[in-house]
Amino acid sequence: MKIKLGPAGIPLGCKGGILEAIKYVKKIGLQAIEVEFVRGVKMSNELAEKVGKIAKENEVAISVHAPYFINLCNPEKIKDSIKRILDSCERAQRMHANVVVFHPGYYGKYSKEECYEIVLDACDEMSKKCNDVLLGLETTGKHSQFGTLEEIMKICNKVNSCVPVIDFAHIYARNNGKIDYENIFSVVKKFKYLHTHFSGIEFSKKGERKHLPIKKSKPNPKELARAILSQKWVEEIVMISESPLLEKDAILMKNYFEELNYKFE
Repeated sequence: MKIKLGPAGIPLGCKGGILEAIKYVKKIGLQAIEVEFVRGVKMSNELAEKVGKIAKENEVAISVHAPYFINLCNPEKIKDSIKRILDSCERAQRMHANVVVFHPGYYGKYSKEECYEIVLDACDEMSKKCNDVLLGLETTGKHSQFGTLEEIMKICNKVNSCVPVIDFAHIYARNNGKIDYENIFSVVKKFKYLHTHFSGIEFSKKGERKHLPIKKSKPNPKELARAILSQKWVEEIVMISESPLLEKDAILMKNYFEELNYKFE
């Protein structure tokens, strides 16, 4: 099993932009970074190509998080949502990123069954235009959002370009402080490559409220590390820290794996 750890966005200790961030990630002993387009796809194609070059030189895995302004459950917003995802895919291809992560949407006035059909159609359309970049549907943390593990897997089992992005903290929040790692991994077992997010999390009856540092928070990061290492079928797993401490918690998680005798390359 190959484990790659890194931050969501520019590390706290980096004073430059994304190119400097990639070099910084390598310098501090991490192996991945998620490029954040959450406020909009503002990166030029030229910069995206430079990102890919620097990432390859530094052996840092690149992923992309598409804008938050996406709602594939609302027919009035699908066109713009698809454009934002495909714009992210275009940049991702130039960066040699293998997955674009996005939150599928909100139920709103539609039933869960209706939302599933709408999201399925949108993903099927995007799969024909995503330039061989994987479409990463993220498990979501609020009860008002489309994105339970079951919903995500129904889409991923039908559309070849779609893969699940497992946000362990979101699942924990959505399940009111419970998480069954064995069940999660059994459901996603057909995917030998896994892209994941981790952090601590604060939640209410409505689900996710905010991300927290992993130390002294739940879900317990050491339990997560043990659960991952027990999955012998996984070939590669990328773990992106969405903690407010970004790379600091990625390094802390790396330490937990090393305490369990995992050796990073």
